[in-house]
Amino acid sequence: MGGAARPAGGPSATAIAGPRREDRSHGSLSTAWAIWSDTGSAWTLALSVVRALVAEGARVTAAARKVTPRLAELGDAVTQVAVDLTTPAGADLLAAQAGPTDILVNNLGGVTDDSMRSQGFLAIPDESWQRTFELNLFSAVRVTRALLPGLLERRGVVITISSIGARAAFQPVDYGTAKAALTNLSKALAEEFGARGLRALTVSLGPTRTRNWADEDGYAGQLARANGATLDEFLAEVPARMGITTGRLTEPAETAALVAFLA
Repeated sequence: MGGAARPAGGPSATAIAGPRREDRSHGSLSTAWAIWSDTGSAWTLALSVVRALVAEGARVTAAARKVTPRLAELGDAVTQVAVDLTTPAGADLLAAQAGPTDILVNNLGGVTDDSMRSQGFLAIPDESWQRTFELNLFSAVRVTRALLPGLLERRGVVITISSIGARAAFQPVDYGTAKAALTNLSKALAEEFGARGLRALTVSLGPTRTRNWADEDGYAGQLARANGATLDEFLAEVPARMGITTGRLTEPAETAALVAFLA
């Protein structure tokens, strides 16, 4: 029923159950709709994945809080929906705009500003936990639930972007806890709906060159300052500290290629 591969320091993919692409009754990837939700530091990765899916012939409905010209450059293959997926109404609006769907990519997520500034478990209040779970878990729950009937009908795939923080006790604790729940959600979907043709997969990111890791104001920038180092000095030590066999951060295009392959 399942298998997993996790390159050290890069994205990992857990694939459990479901048909091969050519077994879908409605046709090939060229007829597919893909949903991509993004925010904040996830934007660089989101753009890379949308481009990769379009290159494979997919028509993409991309959900974000604001419409962006960078997606408009991809032409008619991409339909943008301005929506806040951290709200209950957001998923319904997205589903109404998208229609029947072959591929769902859940990418919305990240470390909230207040959690990033926190000094450990005791410093994170309930409100911060709630925001983190709305962003990293409940958004995916609602979008998946809204689109699942069509995905089942079309023997589709749900690809959920999680993190190695789901398995490791990195700070902040609310983020890792939410990602652990998200990873479990993906496996639960595969177990419940695999026999009906749904594939549910998880891509678990390690350090990736998005804003969180490349920006002075991002997650890595704050860790660097806490350790009395510049961002460049801190990033130079990350591969050795985390046992990354490639000796470098993952590039968004590499994760995008993996997502397109799994779709």
